[in-house]
Amino acid sequence: MDMVAKSLGEENNTAGVHPLKFTLWLIIISIIMMFAAFTSAYLVRRAEGNWLEFDLPNILLINTVIIALSSVTMQMAHNAAASDNISRMRLLLYLTFGLGITFLIGQWNGWSELVSNNVFFGGETSNPSGSFMYVLTGVHAFHIITGLLYLAFVITASIRYKVHSKSMLRIQLCTIYWHFLGGLWLYLYIFLRLNH
Repeated sequence: MDMVAKSLGEENNTAGVHPLKFTLWLIIISIIMMFAAFTSAYLVRRAEGNWLEFDLPNILLINTVIIALSSVTMQMAHNAAASDNISRMRLLLYLTFGLGITFLIGQWNGWSELVSNNVFFGGETSNPSGSFMYVLTGVHAFHIITGLLYLAFVITASIRYKVHSKSMLRIQLCTIYWHFLGGLWLYLYIFLRLNH
């Protein structure tokens, strides 16, 4: 535990890339590969036929705006930390967290709309198109939850004055991951719009 705490406090190392940043990029690359596999499988399965066409939930567009806004507030929080504006940073972190929760609520409402339109995941009454929809949006939602957990960790650290211009690693990692999740959602939304 002490090594992790010490590691979080170090901004540089002799290799030029912090081990935690390197680990985060490995995680991001693995997530990209996973979603590339999902979307490739989507296209292959759709081409095989027996594909139910249905309207995408309207909430997906609203969620795209919400996650874009959360990316802005996360970057603003990072900038506030860099300039030692701690109260502004905390406010923006709370706002980002709230937008993340709002995004998840939107996803839940989107799934509810799918169910009300008889689009299900698995079972005898399901179609591969619906199953892919739940997998793509559900796995992304899972990663949003992981992002929110780390964001809560950063918020807790900020309350203890452990996030500021001389201790930026926590918020840098969180910002990178949060921007990635926003970009991933934008990719999924455009993909579903173009291939649905």
